[in-house]
Formats: sequence, C-alpha cells, structure tokens
Amino acid sequence: MQSPDKSLRVTMVQTEIIWHKAAENCQRLAENIEQAIQASAYEGTDLIVLPEMFNSGFTMNAEKIAEDMQGPTIAWLVSQAEKHQAAITGSLVIRENNRNYNRMIFATPDGQVTHYDKRHLFRMADEDQRYAGGDKQVVVNWRGWRIAMNVCYDLRFPVWCRSNNNIDLMLFVASWPAARRYPWQTLLRARAIENLCYVIGVNRIGADANGIDHAGDSVLVDFKGEALCDLTSEDRIQTCEIDAQLLQEFRQNFPAWMDSDAFEIKI
Repeated sequence: MQSPDKSLRVTMVQTEIIWHKAAENCQRLAENIEQAIQASAYEGTDLIVLPEMFNSGFTMNAEKIAEDMQGPTIAWLVSQAEKHQAAITGSLVIRENNRNYNRMIFATPDGQVTHYDKRHLFRMADEDQRYAGGDKQVVVNWRGWRIAMNVCYDLRFPVWCRSNNNIDLMLFVASWPAARRYPWQTLLRARAIENLCYVIGVNRIGADANGIDHAGDSVLVDFKGEALCDLTSEDRIQTCEIDAQLLQEFRQNFPAWMDSDAFEIKI
C-alpha cells in the first residue's frame, strides 16, 4: 500500500452554527479560523475541516437556504483556501439540476473545487425525502495524501467507507446529535482500524433550531484507533499534525491490507 511521504497539518473547526444565517456563519468562522491559526504552535496549516452544513445548520428546509456552485459560500471557501494556502472542506446545501444535495466541498488555494454528495441520507430526519443522494465515492489527492470525503451518516456504513488500499486519511464532517455520541466515538475508531488510515471526524456543538443538542467530540484518530487530538465538547479550533512516516511504518510492519477482500460497490 502506498503511503504519503510528508506529514500533514490539519485544523479541525468545532463550533456552534447560527441557524440559516450563511453570511454570519462564514464571517464568524473566518475570524475564528484566522485567530486560531495565528495562535497555533504550527506555522500555518494544510487542511481546514468544517462541520456538516457549516453555513446553516443541519436543515430540512433545503429550498430556503440552498445555493448553487457559483454562490457566495463556495466563493468564501475558495477565498479562505487562497488566504491560508490550505485546502478547506465542509458541507452545505447545493441546488443543481432542480435537485438539492448535502454536498461536501474540497477547495484548494488554486481555486480548484472538488465535491462529494452525501450518499447515505438520514431517513430518521426525512433527509432522504428532501435531498438527492450521491452515487460515487470521492478520494482527493492533496499534498501527497489520499483523502476520502464522507458526511455524517456515511460513518455507519463500513462497506461504503472501506478502502481499496487507496486512502490515507478519511474525513467525516457531521451534525451528529449528543444522544448518539457513543456510536460516533466508536465508529470513527473502527473506520481507522479497519482501513489502516488516519480518520478525522469534525462535529458541531450546541443546540440547533429543532432543540437537538450536539456534543462535538471532534477527534483525530490514528491507524490503531488511538485519539491524537480530541476537542471534547468545547467551542474550539485546533491544528494537529499527522505523521506520514508512522503511517508508512505501521503499514509495512502490520500489512493487514494485503489480506483484505477485493470488492466492488454497485449503486
């Protein structure tokens, strides 16, 4: 299994979200991210990770807050990527071809935008009735790291998340309720262990307009399932570094990937 040859600095953004106020959320995030990066022990960052629907909260009122791919929030993401010379990712509601998507965006400093549409829609909140599901996995290559994009409920489906020996870092952006925090904590570690990769889960905190509380528990987990950075339930932005050499050595010394089963997902 190929491994990256350079470590990666990742900034996790765990925050409350102002309901249906995209411009206010983006302005506040921009200020807080800049302050956090300046105060960090690291010199800059390579990747900034925001929660699910970071500009609106996890809403089923897609018609009210949906933007298109030329909208202000996409432009904001691109500008943040350029400003910090880092990739930035998170999900928002995008309307395209008369359908609404919970779309995860990965923007880079050169203006390139890659997207992943959430595959598994949370039927217990009627997300499957309000949004169209994605039909493909997306793995981006950023600064030598193969990074898989996933959104919230995707975490519960190991077949969908399973690496074909092509993932170094798996991302999950989420609005995961506090009532189910133990599955969140457990499944993030499981995905890391079974795929021999780093996993980052970034969740929001605070109550949304529906009174649903979110505990955060954003975390960076290594390939052995051990937490390297845990943001607990604080309003917090933290930069951590993931070590390419340790990943490479572990894969060489414990090559379980060589015994993995070949598979193909059919949509």
